[in-house]
Amino acid sequence: MISRQPLKARTTEEVLGLISALAVAIFAVIIIALLYFGRDILVPVALAILLSFVLAPLVAQLQRLRAPRGLAVVSVVVLAFVVIFTLGSLLATQLTQLASELPSYQSTMSNKIQSFRDTKAGRGTLERASDMLKDLGKELDKPKEPEAARAPSGGLRTSSPSAQAPIPVEVRQPDPGALDSLRTLISPLIHPLATTGIIIIFVIFILLQREDLRNRLIRLAGSSDMQRTTAALDDAAYRLSRLFLTQLAVNGAFGVVIGTGLWFIGIPSAILWGILAAALRFVPYIGAVIGAAFPLALAAAVDPGWSMLIWTLVLFLVVEPLVGHVIEPMVYGRSTGLSPVAVVVSAAFWTALWGPIGLVLATPLTVCLVVIGRHVESLEFLDVMFGDRPALSPPEIFYQRMLANDPTEAAGKAEEFLKERSLIAYCDEVAVKGLQLAQADADRGALAVDRLATIRDSVAELTADLSDQTDGPLPKSESISDPETASAVDGLVTNQAGDTIPVLARDRLAEEWQSEQPVLCVAGRTPIDEAAALLLAQLSSAHGLGAKVSGAESLSTANVIKLEPAGVAIACLVYLGNSGVAHMRYSVRRLKRRLPRASVMLVCCAADVDQDAAKGLQEATKADLVAASMGEAVRMCVEAAQAKASQHTSLVREPPAAVA
Repeated sequence: MISRQPLKARTTEEVLGLISALAVAIFAVIIIALLYFGRDILVPVALAILLSFVLAPLVAQLQRLRAPRGLAVVSVVVLAFVVIFTLGSLLATQLTQLASELPSYQSTMSNKIQSFRDTKAGRGTLERASDMLKDLGKELDKPKEPEAARAPSGGLRTSSPSAQAPIPVEVRQPDPGALDSLRTLISPLIHPLATTGIIIIFVIFILLQREDLRNRLIRLAGSSDMQRTTAALDDAAYRLSRLFLTQLAVNGAFGVVIGTGLWFIGIPSAILWGILAAALRFVPYIGAVIGAAFPLALAAAVDPGWSMLIWTLVLFLVVEPLVGHVIEPMVYGRSTGLSPVAVVVSAAFWTALWGPIGLVLATPLTVCLVVIGRHVESLEFLDVMFGDRPALSPPEIFYQRMLANDPTEAAGKAEEFLKERSLIAYCDEVAVKGLQLAQADADRGALAVDRLATIRDSVAELTADLSDQTDGPLPKSESISDPETASAVDGLVTNQAGDTIPVLARDRLAEEWQSEQPVLCVAGRTPIDEAAALLLAQLSSAHGLGAKVSGAESLSTANVIKLEPAGVAIACLVYLGNSGVAHMRYSVRRLKRRLPRASVMLVCCAADVDQDAAKGLQEATKADLVAASMGEAVRMCVEAAQAKASQHTSLVREPPAAVA
């Protein structure tokens, strides 16, 4: 017998979540359907909006020259479409000329194919393929035998005397009249002309009513949060204007270089291929390949040899990587805000909806979605999915790498970080905050014991990988290449406190600080505290103070006597979580009893501990020193060592008293 478990009743929150997810899915399907079935109207409107972003700076420039707004808008729009129509007519002329010259290239291609067939490898391969295609063609073209002509049971075929050949019938249409000829001529032009007219009208309307449209969008989005809505619109306008203008300039220059190079090489209709190369570069990834395919095919057809084809290939292989990997990163910077995956996905999505026009509009439309996602909280998933900003914050990335037991990648990102910031800044702003996330998960019981041990061991390996890093003056010759690390550096508040803490030489320290490990870092209670103690020991060593680490078990009554007091100048008791004042006080007391000659510092790096709370902890725990961050703890250690060293130096250099 199989017993069925009763279905678990869902809570009200779960039901509301399911209903909300279903509503979002239905809404998304409706939006996609509207985009697909309304493409005849939406495509011209989208083109007009994007073209208005390109022309808006020109209109603003004319207005600065005291031109009336209406005159400036009409002049710019007329000039833009005159340029577009001129390029279109030039393309048509070049295509007509090329079509008239194509028959003259047929003999060149035939000779090249024949020369390829004459080679040993080419002859065998082509002849076998040709014979196979011919045999297949004969089988397909063989007429089907009529049933009456077949003898039953495999007998001989017999012919029926009554069978007659079919009579061919030819249907002729009457000659079209003048009206039909005119309709046939105009029909293909109606749709492009109508689309162009709609685009022109919308561009003029948008440029004339730009402020009014912005105010209406603010009203629709909600005038109660005017600051956020205005910021979103300004951000979108700035990004799109900069994107289109830079793309137009870069792709136009690319087309000029390609057209000029093809003209020098001798490719026919070089102007056509230059314009085509510039236009196709607006299509991400595959546009440049398509733009190079046509000149390469024409070079192979025109030149009896192979030199023209080779030079054309070299031209594209040199210019395209130079523009794509050198010029574009310098010009664009981070203006688009899209990840590479977003570019590919958006290109596929908009092409499926709107065809080739959607492929060209994919990047700017996705930029609009990303900007909306950055400013509208309910649509933040758009920025996460398509934006170029890291999905996780630097502390979250650090925590995830420690959980995954991958300290090597974390060390690589730390080395990138150290090109711009100090080691103290990395520990305080990235590593410690990542460990605070781990401590929060541990406090709510989400981390098992083995996970805590994994985090501790990963941090130990990370500090070993960074053991050769010092915290001296930062090098300025290298730049950050990792986007996640660059985001971490940009997101930090400018703080050069770590740069002002000197790296001490051992011979400049007092005698009690000149031992191999004058700093003892003791974990407060958990393996996460021990991981933080490892980071503090790494920072102390980077500033010239050797350090050693003891786990939380060393604070027990049975183990505290095992601590070796010799050579310890200061004991740092490290806490990341809220372990309670009583635990801290008893731990400080035990360390003072075991290390009577050493200072005891309480390092409490919990998220809710500030300077005022640190003073309260010092009074409650009777610690000699209290620090609320790693940088502050290192600074106190260095200042103590320097103070001891200065006192020791003054005593040594004091001149002896005169003998009476």
